[in-house]
Amino acid sequence: MTHDPKAWAAATAPSDADFLTLAEAAWEMLPGAFKQMCGNVVIQVTDFAPEEVLKHFEMDSPYELTGLYHGVDLTQKSMSDPAPEPDYVFLYRLPILLEWCERGNVTLSELITHVLIHEIGHHFGLSDEDMHAIEDSVG
Repeated sequence: MTHDPKAWAAATAPSDADFLTLAEAAWEMLPGAFKQMCGNVVIQVTDFAPEEVLKHFEMDSPYELTGLYHGVDLTQKSMSDPAPEPDYVFLYRLPILLEWCERGNVTLSELITHVLIHEIGHHFGLSDEDMHAIEDSVG
């Protein structure tokens, strides 16, 4: 990282589109078996989780939640369901940016990959060790 003020003069915060680009790149690097668990998943980026989601998880601050997987795992889906909805992984941009700034020891891409893997992994009941192994596999 440079300490030259000129290098930062034109810098702007990463947009929703920037986050989505990083998340899609992370998704492409994930192991096939891990992605296959999800089936048809849509990644969405918003600044914060909706108020009702924060209330559901009993969170006082919108900065507490960096991501959320919303959907039904493939073992619970039925082939007879009419036009099943895709599952969603929500990435909350501002809480992720705050964590990135506070940590200072990871790249934004690494943190987005971490949140993506952990949201999917928690939904499917993977252990922390399993999720760390997946993170290690994508480098």
